[in-house]
Amino acid sequence: MSEPKVIRIEDLVVDYGKNGKRHRAVHGISFDVAEGECVGFIGANGAGKSTTMKAIMGFLYPASGRIEVFGERAGTARSRQRIGYLPEVALYYPFMKPRELLELYGGLQGVDRKTLRKRIPEILERVGLAGKAETLLKNFSKGMQQRLGIAQSLIADPELLVFDELSSGLDPLGRHDLRNVLLDLKKRGRTIFFSSHELNEVESLCDRIVMIHRGRIVRSADLMELKMASGHGSLEDHFIELVRGAEAA
Repeated sequence: MSEPKVIRIEDLVVDYGKNGKRHRAVHGISFDVAEGECVGFIGANGAGKSTTMKAIMGFLYPASGRIEVFGERAGTARSRQRIGYLPEVALYYPFMKPRELLELYGGLQGVDRKTLRKRIPEILERVGLAGKAETLLKNFSKGMQQRLGIAQSLIADPELLVFDELSSGLDPLGRHDLRNVLLDLKKRGRTIFFSSHELNEVESLCDRIVMIHRGRIVRSADLMELKMASGHGSLEDHFIELVRGAEAA
C-alpha cells in the first residue's frame, strides 16, 4: 500500500497580472509529498518556488490544475490548521512581543491558553530566543525575526511544515539550531516541505528533492538516487548542471 500523500499537486498552472497582461509563473507542474517525508524544493530566484508554496497555502488561486493538502482542496480552514507556514519574508507588528505574537497565532490554530503558557517558553528556547518573550519586536534583528517566524510555525505542533527560504537571515549558529529542530521534527514523523538556497542544508536534511526552473519541474528524485546518477557529485553540482541544461534547451 502506498504512503498517504500530504501534498498532491497535479498540472498546476499559476498566472500573474491583470488588464490582459499575464505572466505565467508556474507551467503545469505535478508532484507529491508523502506523510513523514522531508522534501527540499530548490531552484534559482524567480523559478516559481514561492508562487507554488503560496498556492499550497491557498493564498494564490491556480489558473488551472489541482492542489490537495491532507486530501482537501488547498486553502481550507481545516487543512490550514494542520500546517505550520513560514513565508519568505516574515513581518510582524513592531510593538508586539514574542509571547503576544505566539499567543495570537496559537489561538488562531485552536491551541488553548494553558497549553500556550507551557509551550511558548519551550519553543522560544528551541529556536534560540530564550529570555526574549517580553522584548518588543522592533528591537529584533532580521535573524531574530526569522527565528520567531520558525517558532510561530511550530506553535500549534502541526503535522505539516511549509517553509519558504528556510534559513534566510540566519547566521551559522542559527542554521545549526534550526537543523537540530528539523531533525527532531523528522524523528517525530512530521512532514516537511521547504525551499532553500543553502543546498548543503537541503542535502543534510532531505529525503528527496524537487527541482524547479522557470516554472517547470526539471527533476524530482530521492537524494541517494540523485547522487548515484551524478557520479556521487554534490547537490550543488547537479543543480548547476540541470539548470545549464535547461537554459540550453
